[in-house]
Amino acid sequence: MSHEVTDKSNSRFKTLDLVYCSIGAALIAICSWISIPTAVPFTLQTFAVFLVLLLLGGKRGTIATLIYVLLGAVGAPVFAGFGGGFGVLLGSTGGYIMGFLFIGLIYILFERVSKNNIAVKMAALVLGLIVCYAFGTAWFMHVYTTNTGEVGLLTVLGWCVFPFIVPDLVKMALAAVIAKRIEPVIKK
Repeated sequence: MSHEVTDKSNSRFKTLDLVYCSIGAALIAICSWISIPTAVPFTLQTFAVFLVLLLLGGKRGTIATLIYVLLGAVGAPVFAGFGGGFGVLLGSTGGYIMGFLFIGLIYILFERVSKNNIAVKMAALVLGLIVCYAFGTAWFMHVYTTNTGEVGLLTVLGWCVFPFIVPDLVKMALAAVIAKRIEPVIKK
């Protein structure tokens, strides 16, 4: 009898995980469509990745991010500008999208050190963002060089990283504030 209760409890937990991961992937997609017009326009994708990780934890947040990337890869218009398809991931900015997964993986590693320490969580997000930038920049340089010609590292950083550092840090801080307010209603 108690075995049945345990199975139902585990089944419900798995279902709840799937629901949270799906909602997280949807949030990332919706935020990728929101473009803030500035000298260099940017989306709220990274904000959503940060928020999903902070709210759902490393495992569920990373799975949500993976679902988002896979949905885009199979053609769902979930990327910025309602883009989708494997070609977007293979394009010059695809490395930054795939880099979101590195943010999640690093978050998982840091979460093992301290689940409830906000300083550790923020350090994980900062380090993850640095790795995302590095992977995305290397990817961009490879694709750009293959398709267009040589391009210098500082030029690519000027196009793809430097304009986004401050906005991404602001989005990270905003995600932390919002997560702190919403976290009490999320079932862990």
